Amino acid sequence: MVKTTVVTALTCAASLAAIGTPLAAQSAAQPPAALSSPDNHIAVTVSQTDGRLTYAIARDGKPVLLKSELGLQLAGADLTDDLTLLATSTPHAVEDHYQMAVGKRKDITYRANEQTWSLQNKKQQKIDIVFRVSNDGVAFRYIVADTSLPLKKLVQEHTTFALPGGAKAWLQPMAVAQTGWSNTNPSYEEHYQMEIAAGTKAPTEAGWVFPALFKTGANWVAISEANMDGSWQASRLAQDSTGGIYSIGNPMAAEVYTNGGLMAETEGTLTSPWRIIALGPLATVTNSTLGTDLAAPAVPFDAARVKPGHASWSWGILKDDATVYDVQKKFIDYAADMKWDYTLIDADWDRKIGYDKVKQLADYAATKNIGLLLWYNSSGDWNKTEYTPKSQLLTHAQRVKEFKRLSEMGVKGVKIDFFGGDGQSMIAYYIDILRDAADAGLLVNFHGATLPRGWNRTWPNLMTMEAVRGFEFTSFEQADEDKMPSHAAMLPFARNLFDPMDFTPVVFGDIPKIKRASSNGFELATSVLYLSGIQHFVEIPEGMATVPDYVKTFMQNLPRSWDDSRLVDGYPGKYAVIARRAGDTWYIAGINGDATDKTLTLDLSFIGNKQGVIITDGDGTRSFSQRSIAAGKKVAVTIKPHGGFVIQL
Repeated sequence: MVKTTVVTALTCAASLAAIGTPLAAQSAAQPPAALSSPDNHIAVTVSQTDGRLTYAIARDGKPVLLKSELGLQLAGADLTDDLTLLATSTPHAVEDHYQMAVGKRKDITYRANEQTWSLQNKKQQKIDIVFRVSNDGVAFRYIVADTSLPLKKLVQEHTTFALPGGAKAWLQPMAVAQTGWSNTNPSYEEHYQMEIAAGTKAPTEAGWVFPALFKTGANWVAISEANMDGSWQASRLAQDSTGGIYSIGNPMAAEVYTNGGLMAETEGTLTSPWRIIALGPLATVTNSTLGTDLAAPAVPFDAARVKPGHASWSWGILKDDATVYDVQKKFIDYAADMKWDYTLIDADWDRKIGYDKVKQLADYAATKNIGLLLWYNSSGDWNKTEYTPKSQLLTHAQRVKEFKRLSEMGVKGVKIDFFGGDGQSMIAYYIDILRDAADAGLLVNFHGATLPRGWNRTWPNLMTMEAVRGFEFTSFEQADEDKMPSHAAMLPFARNLFDPMDFTPVVFGDIPKIKRASSNGFELATSVLYLSGIQHFVEIPEGMATVPDYVKTFMQNLPRSWDDSRLVDGYPGKYAVIARRAGDTWYIAGINGDATDKTLTLDLSFIGNKQGVIITDGDGTRSFSQRSIAAGKKVAVTIKPHGGFVIQL
């Protein structure tokens, strides 16, 4: 689903810079000028002080990041201090056009200006640092190609992000490795700490997850990474950020594939992921696609198999006892009635249903144009989970055998759960699974997992990933449900900012043993608000039967993918209103994370004079109302406490 990448290099030397070749460009003695975005609003200044390289970022002359450090510490090579600037490349334009089946928009153009700084230490060991500046942010990465270092083993990355005084932060703590149920974690499933002072220490030594969101002055800043190819560990922000200076943190020792490596190590060229800093007004950051812009282009995959869609799913409400033949057949019928695309059969299907009967279900589903998805346990011995199938995907040979069997059964995809963290070897395990699944033509959904970091561009068969404190937590604990509306209003600005998210939204009926905190209008809105290649709706047939026909029709006809998206209004953790377009039709969804009414005046002038309907809350939390609406230029909407709405124009 991705077009060929096009890079426009203004000079031959600049092209070489992108792969780390030393350049004979500007004199090392000449202070480099700021590298600006194409629209000249963002400027990055790279400078050298006492042998150390730093960078600073400003937007419209206002500081966004103060002087922040750069550099890598490798075994046997200190590339952070006593550095001499050898050359800087001539700034050149980079342009990339690609398509996405899953995400904010289908057709994407990325434009940036790029420049490379080439340095060496006193041992004449060399490093290149490549910067790109686009209209929505900054990205940079490290390249160490020096052949005098045959083994390049990362000890510590020394990148920092220095926020100006008074900055605020919206951050999710990273869970300590193996502290979860049955020694699971980290899985990016904690509650956010919202609008805290920048520099607040993380609650544990594990640090803070990406994306990390900040506000400094009029500018918002989202920090993340992209282009993870399995050669580097997934990073985070370290626990200590005294003075608002955040640094790159590492996975904990336990976060590895059995006997695998923790940190990046190679005998070839060592290339870091891109460090991404989206910045600007909240709309600019929320609309940004930097997370996929900086990811590697797509591997070959049959475009006919890239089928985003909606799925029925029994486990969310009915849990383990529902994983039996008759119930799953009922959920296939339910998906067909809802005009959805898939049914997901969750854990222990191999023991409770069996391969032969699942093949019968797949055949039955095919007669109704429903694809079957099956759950797997990723785990070897890194946790104590017992759900099955387990330990069947650990090696390439196992995966080829199992995926071939699934393809022959007519299964369309797999949900793989309970990963062990962010170490280099565990990230490589994800990549190996994606590659083997792609070869078998299978779609993939990772759960109990890390953040995707742009993988859905590189791997078109990756439909979604969890990496969120989603619905299942609210079905376990009332305290989670009580926090859910505010948490839900945080997600479009952080976790779901760049990457697909399997929150498993939408419940209109009861949650067993839980008092729902959200209204039905809120739940309906999340069907549009959240981005997921396969959206697994948690509502069961009995709950769907309680809604008006117009709500059921809305859920039946909801688009599977989006041509465009934009933030209309919002504030992280408080409320979110996002517009998404499919073809000529716009869908605007809004939720209120607060416990009081919220009246908004929405600027929908970008839509034109379209007519349509708004579905919102009725008199009670379980009721709906519908009325006609015209876009015009300004539309007033009042959202009830923990309520929501959708507009279709």
